[in-house]
Amino acid sequence: MKIAIYGKQFGKLFYERCTSLFNHLAEQKIDFCIYAPFYNFLTQTAGIHPKTDKLFNNHHDLPESDLMFSIGGDGTFLDAVTMIRNKKIPMAGINSGRLGFLADISMEELPKALDDILNKRFRVKQLDLLKLVTEIPEFGEFRCALNELAIQKRDGSSMITIHTYLNDEFLNSYWADGLIVATPTGSTAYSLSVGGPILHPSSQDFVITPIAPHNLTVRPLVVPNDVELKLKVEGRGGTYLASLDSRSCILDEETELIIRKAGFSVSVIEPEGHTFYSTLRSKLMWGADKRN
Repeated sequence: MKIAIYGKQFGKLFYERCTSLFNHLAEQKIDFCIYAPFYNFLTQTAGIHPKTDKLFNNHHDLPESDLMFSIGGDGTFLDAVTMIRNKKIPMAGINSGRLGFLADISMEELPKALDDILNKRFRVKQLDLLKLVTEIPEFGEFRCALNELAIQKRDGSSMITIHTYLNDEFLNSYWADGLIVATPTGSTAYSLSVGGPILHPSSQDFVITPIAPHNLTVRPLVVPNDVELKLKVEGRGGTYLASLDSRSCILDEETELIIRKAGFSVSVIEPEGHTFYSTLRSKLMWGADKRN
């Protein structure tokens, strides 16, 4: 088995677990490579010395692997997607700290989950991405997002107007602080925090969620993900902030954004005992009785 490992900095509480993870991989004679900046953090800051000299720096020199471990939080997981892209390498998210929907293997679960994964006791689910068709140099060659594309006003400026079209048919002009176009995966992220619905990961949809809309009757809208969305922005400031997951840039309001479903999906490992519903109960504390 060949494993790629991607990560960022994490707190001291995870040092011991991370050391155990690499020791276990070495004991099982697993061939693994590590994202070079993460390797530098491990060796120079955390005092962890993985037994490998195989490193990668980007998508292009990422070697063929049977799976990838993302060590960190959901933001780290999203960054790992930019490494894998369409290579069809299954990903497992190991949470080194706080709440995580994508990085859903907790520190406490890690020993058992690691054993299950190495012994191939897991399922693989496919998660859809959206693609920003508009070529924007700031986003580089990879203009896809696993969670969402978000448009926001800048700083303390007045609200913006987002003219929205589906397959060239006018939908609405949103007067708001911004607008989110989210995948089913992204429905439990930014979109959820501003009142959007939760979508099942296998649903073939996008959810369009306004951020602080001026008209209180304007609600989130779920649409099929085989449509093409076009967004035109107006505002007093002349510019707006656009984000693809954790990557963002400032655009002139003349820049129209066209969004479609990406032509590939991301493979995500679901260890034994993990399901979408169990994750909702655990992360959102559904059914937890706080009266005791």
